[in-house]
Amino acid sequence: MDQWSGYMQLILQGALTTAQLTVLGCALALVVAFIAGLGRLSRSFLVRAAATAYIEFFRGTSIFVQLFWAYFVLPLLGISLTPLQAGILALGLNVGAYGAEVVRGAVQSVGREQYEACIALNLTRWQCLRHVILPQAFVLMLPTFGNNAIELLKGTAVVSLISLADLTFQAQVVRAQTGSTMVPFLTILVLYFVMASVISFGVRGLERRLTRGLDGMRS
Repeated sequence: MDQWSGYMQLILQGALTTAQLTVLGCALALVVAFIAGLGRLSRSFLVRAAATAYIEFFRGTSIFVQLFWAYFVLPLLGISLTPLQAGILALGLNVGAYGAEVVRGAVQSVGREQYEACIALNLTRWQCLRHVILPQAFVLMLPTFGNNAIELLKGTAVVSLISLADLTFQAQVVRAQTGSTMVPFLTILVLYFVMASVISFGVRGLERRLTRGLDGMRS
């Protein structure tokens, strides 16, 4: 019993690492998604081209290759990252590329009358975007952002390939030491589901709150 208690502690330590990867990776992905998504809508050809190149590159290449580049190739260029930093960078940039298209689509879906109202109020392009367009577009982005966050959570398993002790890595350690496959992998299955449920619940709650706020503004 004490032996299994120690193994469960290993798995919970892996859960903490997975949670760190998810939270920090999502934060990076959110920032990158807004930068690249709004970049796709820029009036500057160079900005649009750079944003498009980033999105297509990270959507068109494997997360495994991106992770290996971050951890094994960047040090050859003088940029050394810890396994945790490499995992956050690869996951954040990968999911951010998908999020960028969500941002672009949500901004473009806001009704044209909203832009006309901004012109009538003599707002600058930035003021219009910040105070009128983005608050409405962000509510539209939330469900897909929630899905992307869950995909990032599940994608954290790839970091076990660079020996980062996440949930999957620790389950493999327990399996190797005990010879049991069902117990460790059933445990991490439940933990992944619980964390995904927390993300879903949080996103739905935020969506309801922001929707009520927008309804109040419109009324």
